[in-house]
Amino acid sequence: MALAGCHLRAHAEQVTATRSLETPIAAPRPAAPLSPTARSTVRRGAGRARSDRAELYAVLDAGLVCHLGIVLGDAPVVLPTVYGRVGDTLYVHGSTGAGTLRAAAAGAPVCVTVTHVDGVVYARSVFHFSMNYRSAVVHGRARLVTDHDERLAGLRAVTEHVAPGSWDHARPPTRKELAATAVLALDLAEASVKVRSGPPVDDDEDVAAGGRWAGVVPVRTVFDTPQPCTLLPTGASTPDHVLTR
Repeated sequence: MALAGCHLRAHAEQVTATRSLETPIAAPRPAAPLSPTARSTVRRGAGRARSDRAELYAVLDAGLVCHLGIVLGDAPVVLPTVYGRVGDTLYVHGSTGAGTLRAAAAGAPVCVTVTHVDGVVYARSVFHFSMNYRSAVVHGRARLVTDHDERLAGLRAVTEHVAPGSWDHARPPTRKELAATAVLALDLAEASVKVRSGPPVDDDEDVAAGGRWAGVVPVRTVFDTPQPCTLLPTGASTPDHVLTR
């Protein structure tokens, strides 16, 4: 499930894992605090930085789309894609023919970001307008996943992240589909988290002057009523894992 080039098409030959995918490939290490590096140290607005690795997991687990940044040739490229997390590993996937994935697999540094906008902050001066947000930035070099079991586990993580319950409900990928799919793993060792919440921070003189509205307009992402495919049989029921998304 990628925004650019999803290629799970219908084929008769199916592939199943040789062991349970409920168990991660490697046991995740304990949730140690984030250890900032030169690249991941938050300098601007450092007071909004978070050091708890659990907050990194929370931001990633609550998102649907990440942005994968990489220098391709002589220009930066940033692409939206879906992802999944298993412990301290982030998985992304796409076509084996994608230049960005080939470059990442070859060892080019990558940057992955996930952002949630929780509110628009209206201030008394345009200088102090802001947003309430949660964001995570991960730096590193992605690893091309070649182990069969881990590839399936990574694809399952991506699928279950955006559509819980779907991996066991839908047809598994075939050998041909797997051959056309690249799975990359990115360690979460080098990451930063930044959060803003609360009301506007206005200058005292603007507050004293009055006459201008200030506050926060909350922003929410919600899932609406499922819309069945028109090719489904008449009266086909919607599975519980879709209704409870």
